[in-house]
Amino acid sequence: MSRNLGATSLRRKHRAADPMRSYDALPAPLRRWLAEAALPWSPASARRVWNRACARGLDPEAALSALSKAEARTLSRDRFAITNQLPTKT
Repeated sequence: MSRNLGATSLRRKHRAADPMRSYDALPAPLRRWLAEAALPWSPASARRVWNRACARGLDPEAALSALSKAEARTLSRDRFAITNQLPTKT
């Protein structure tokens, strides 16, 4: 499967729900964050992190920060992340 997911060593997952309908149901700040995310988040996993942060009493800005931290942890596990950021010699 080589769609627009980029070069990554992370596993891809299949979703049963309609991703566009799930995306449209997300809060606006979360949709804006997803539009600029480095990873192709599913709406369900993004909502899960968002809801967990909001349940702890965090405001939307802090919830977005929690998403950024979760994304950074995931990127740190990607073995291609470091090699893709190295400058290429021409």
